[in-house]
Amino acid sequence: MDRRLLTVVATSLLVALVLSAVFYQVVMGTRRGGSRAGRVDLRDLVVAARALPFGATIKAADVKLAKYPADQVPADGFARLEEVLERPVISNILAEEPIRAGRLALRGSGMGLAPIIPPGMRAVAVRVNDVAGVAGYVLPGMRVDVLVTDHPAGRESTVTKTVLQDIQVLSAGQNIDPDGSGKAINTPVVTLLVTPGQAETLTLATEGRIQLVLRNSNDRGVEKTTGRMLSDLFPTAELPKPERVAAAPRPAAPPPAVHLARVTDDVVVIRGNTRTVEQVAIGKSE
Repeated sequence: MDRRLLTVVATSLLVALVLSAVFYQVVMGTRRGGSRAGRVDLRDLVVAARALPFGATIKAADVKLAKYPADQVPADGFARLEEVLERPVISNILAEEPIRAGRLALRGSGMGLAPIIPPGMRAVAVRVNDVAGVAGYVLPGMRVDVLVTDHPAGRESTVTKTVLQDIQVLSAGQNIDPDGSGKAINTPVVTLLVTPGQAETLTLATEGRIQLVLRNSNDRGVEKTTGRMLSDLFPTAELPKPERVAAAPRPAAPPPAVHLARVTDDVVVIRGNTRTVEQVAIGKSE
């Protein structure tokens, strides 16, 4: 009985020692992990000191340095303020948001629209009215088709033709910042982003009357159109041919007038001592 008791006690002690060792390792590992977490590698990162709108040029008061964990620093971030100063903003940046290279244009690329024009593209301004501008709802960032209406030489009817499709709107007047609220902007000028060839087409189209057609920005399809003439909308109906009416006979010409000449004769008349010669009519001849 004593042996069995000793065996049970010895086994219990051994299990207790093993469990204690495992628990110790777990606790120490957690502490070491916590120590390592307390020693996170922090790096400098340039962030916006205030909200920076589209088209702004970064000044010293617009940015500041902040400490970020090394694993959270974006690959295109900046570690020095000098790297972002005097560079135009081409996409809205929120306050405290890290400044990234993709949000900025190159230094010296200009202000306003110039920095946001991609290489190989052109910005062309066109004049619009309330109808052509879809009552002010052609806003920056939207996409439109361009229609032109004119009376070309050699055509009897006015023609409307879609000359450009899926064109991006860069600005509405002087507003180049897309408005998330979708409020209408009443402006007589809209600037479109086009290729050099499209710029020629658009400039030529201004000889007629331009109409901008708003489209869904997710619809990138291009439709083939032949254009429409005014005569297609209002075809000329064939007029009934007039019936031939027999001409009335001309009235007969009156017979020529016959002039009758008087026939006279001389008669000697003696009155006392006076002798005269008088003509006396004796008839008419034809």
